[in-house]
Amino acid sequence: MAFLEQFFSFLGKRFLNFTKLFTGFGHFWIFQVQLFPLYFKRPLRLKELLKQMEIVGIGSVGVIVLTGTFTGLVSAVQLYQAFHQFGAQNMMGYPIFISIARELGPVFAGLMLTSRAISAMAAELGTMRVTEQIDAIDTLAVDSKKYLLIPRILATTLSLPLLVILFDFLGNFSAYLISVYALGINETAFLNTIHMYLKLSDILTGVLKGFIFGFFIGMIGTYIGYHARGGARGVGMATTSAVVYAAIVVFVMDYFLSSLFLIIGW
Repeated sequence: MAFLEQFFSFLGKRFLNFTKLFTGFGHFWIFQVQLFPLYFKRPLRLKELLKQMEIVGIGSVGVIVLTGTFTGLVSAVQLYQAFHQFGAQNMMGYPIFISIARELGPVFAGLMLTSRAISAMAAELGTMRVTEQIDAIDTLAVDSKKYLLIPRILATTLSLPLLVILFDFLGNFSAYLISVYALGINETAFLNTIHMYLKLSDILTGVLKGFIFGFFIGMIGTYIGYHARGGARGVGMATTSAVVYAAIVVFVMDYFLSSLFLIIGW
């Protein structure tokens, strides 16, 4: 009997955790629907938006420079090993460009933005919640959602595509340098493959992914931070949850968007 009680208790706890996950998912989307009209409500708070773009975008440039540069270097080295076996190393230019522009750029830039900015955003909002600063803002007849959340979501939405472009440039430039000057690949052949096969959609798909990733990770970071509870421990858990969920969403959305672009012929 004791074994059965422990067994059903274990199943019951897991079932309750599972239902809490769906409840939280539903509450997230209800909150986002309620938030939607605030994007168009005055005042626009452009000053706060620019401030958040500086924090989110410019503050992430350093890590984007490092990851973009070394991603390009690693991509060139790894592709060289594969292409060299077939004597096709001079055709590396376009495969490197498309892999960085379509996939590696938006995904890695999204992950770096998540670890660098979304974690800080969730921690800041969580601290404001547990110290009752958000309640004080509401008491002053200022809509805390409009004042705190909308500028941060828009900042991530607008900043990430710019970071993706920077990542793409640095990744491809570093791949070009190491391919031509270290691996001995013919410069003209390397560039010609890009000129011959490159399409505008190769660049636009990555930038569009940046917009969508930025919007979703901004929503996740602000939502979790805004609803943090439980003092310092709650803030830490909220920060961890924001990073984990945002990173998962980046990978999941990347798959669905890549499939969609494939279907429509982009």
